[in-house]
Amino acid sequence: MRNAARGHDLVALRRLNTTVVLRALHRRSPQTLAGLAVGTGLSRPTVEAAVEELTERGLVAAATGDAGERTPGRPARRFRFRAEAGYVLGADIGLHKMVLLLADLGGTVVAAHHAEVDPDLGGGPRLDLLRRAVETFLDEHAPRRAAVLARCVGVPGMVGGDGVVTTVVVPEWSGADIGRLLSEDGPERTLVENDVNLALLAERWQGAATLAGDVVCVLTGHRVSCALTIGGRLHRGRRGGAGELGMLPLLGLSTAQRALAWNGARHTGESEVAALARAADAGDARALAAVADFADRLTPGIAALALAVDPELIVLTGGATPVGTHLLPLLQERLRPVTLHVPRIALSSLGERGVAIGAVRMALDRVEEDLLADKAP
Repeated sequence: MRNAARGHDLVALRRLNTTVVLRALHRRSPQTLAGLAVGTGLSRPTVEAAVEELTERGLVAAATGDAGERTPGRPARRFRFRAEAGYVLGADIGLHKMVLLLADLGGTVVAAHHAEVDPDLGGGPRLDLLRRAVETFLDEHAPRRAAVLARCVGVPGMVGGDGVVTTVVVPEWSGADIGRLLSEDGPERTLVENDVNLALLAERWQGAATLAGDVVCVLTGHRVSCALTIGGRLHRGRRGGAGELGMLPLLGLSTAQRALAWNGARHTGESEVAALARAADAGDARALAAVADFADRLTPGIAALALAVDPELIVLTGGATPVGTHLLPLLQERLRPVTLHVPRIALSSLGERGVAIGAVRMALDRVEEDLLADKAP
């Protein structure tokens, strides 16, 4: 019995050492065996055994290419984390559009798909549309289906900790476990998260909020929704409803998008907001008045969050960002008399991919938890 317990302990220790080496290479690649031994505190033979196992599993490979300044003698072997060993899918299924991104384990997007969606499409057909699009997208771009290690979908509306959607945006989805429904055709469970929460994760990862901890993200466009991080961590609330000020009619966020209606001239294929932004850039008085109206409607909700959270940064993202250069100074002006401090306000540069990029980040977090967590009991 004692030998069996000792054998179990040795297996667990070997598993932990392998994870430590993988984590080091995931954090910085390429590295030599000697460098890994110093960085991890493990012995050279232990590192070699771990690298050999990880190479067999396809997670590590020998690095090629010039290592920089050459030194006399045989060059040391260098190893790297194989970002191409797996992929994640990030999806955004909104009222008017669908965005799909396929990224490798290093977060590099290798394929993308965008499609317009009928805003009147019901919950069941909308889910079927997403399911078919994902299957086709992965068939066309994923090297093999088993290589897709995690999927995450951003949806409008509140999402509880159990993944169940509570929404008035797509009423048929209220109470539905969208992740389970989307996973019926695949082995892995699909993560589901509120779209503005994912937009904020994207800003924290690659956008305007990479250096900020207390952040409010305002998703603007056909609807207005908010999310926040406190101390760098996404604050979802008890039931996933933190920041959902659009639910309160008195604040006016639920109708703010009406200000962006534009019946002026539009170029072929140009969106309504893009046409409005072009007219505002040209100094059109009606367009500038529309942006000012939008700022008036946004101010009460943003002020409420600013007073409640006292963030260091507010990020505007979503469909209304084309008018952002006109909108930002107006918001700053309107917030000044109704808040104690006007936070810095930034405009997202991630475009229509913002929510899907956040979905990629959440899917990567899940994979990294599985791959890089301590495996020893």
